[in-house]
Amino acid sequence: MITREDVTEMLEKLKTQRDELRVQIHLGAAEARQQWDELERKWGHFEAKARQLGGASAEAGKDVLTAAGELGAELKAGYEKIRKSL
Repeated sequence: MITREDVTEMLEKLKTQRDELRVQIHLGAAEARQQWDELERKWGHFEAKARQLGGASAEAGKDVLTAAGELGAELKAGYEKIRKSL
């Protein structure tokens, strides 16, 4: 089961990857730009889920953790795909 610490750690790692890719994406192709735009929408959802953890009840927290974990995994895969294409 994913924990708050897992999500916090994932948030920091993804933030670093995101920042690095943001610089590289400007040099990339239009296809990479489209993928980036889609991931940016997901990033907003992931950040919101991570912030919700602080105020979530134990029961609601489980749902938020699950959703955040799934979004984080999607972002990680998407960032890796873009990195490979650059």
